[in-house]
Amino acid sequence: MSNALNNDQSQLTLAEFAEINDRRASSYAFLSRLFAKEVDPELLDHMHNMKFPMNTGNSDTDEGNRLLAGYLSNIWDGTLQELAVDYVHTFIGSGIDAFSAAYPYESVYTSPKRLMMQEARDEVLAIYRSQGIEKALSWQEAEDHVAAELEFMAALATRTADLCREENEEAVTRLLRTQRGFLADHLYAWTGMLTADMRKYARTDFYKSLASLLDGLLGSDLETLNNILGPEEA
Repeated sequence: MSNALNNDQSQLTLAEFAEINDRRASSYAFLSRLFAKEVDPELLDHMHNMKFPMNTGNSDTDEGNRLLAGYLSNIWDGTLQELAVDYVHTFIGSGIDAFSAAYPYESVYTSPKRLMMQEARDEVLAIYRSQGIEKALSWQEAEDHVAAELEFMAALATRTADLCREENEEAVTRLLRTQRGFLADHLYAWTGMLTADMRKYARTDFYKSLASLLDGLLGSDLETLNNILGPEEA
């Protein structure tokens, strides 16, 4: 690519950059699924057969991979039930107040009274619609749920890969700017508070690992986008 990439990335071809965005999309989609609902048998079996690298260069990702690989190496007949209980304990809690779980909504962490359906939800909904994306009928949660925001990033990364294969550099650059803006202003801006609460409330290493994996992905992806687009736009 030409001026769409900064100096340290400038030798990438469009085909290579398409593959990078395929991997970005897969990473975002994987975490989105883990946050969206409890683990089912098919997902557990899939993860049990996955490889988790321990030396990625990102300490959060390495810690998440270590915890997740360790947990999955000891699955047993009650693992699905254990994870279902911990999902509720971590993300839903007792429902007594707004401080009894790691509630996975941007509004909860960015509104003064920790309420759902606040300004953050309206903002992300407008951004989704600006990109032609509407909430699926099957999705019953608010649009600022962390799983929805992660899925949005996955969708845009997939679009970026497709545009690379179409050799549309100008559109690629525009879409990368949209992703960086959404990541910086929304996902990355509030999920550090979410993951801190996840480490507090989660009882299994599975959901503790998810906190580290989220921190790792968002931090490294924001750095990648800044490197690609250049510091003058950061």
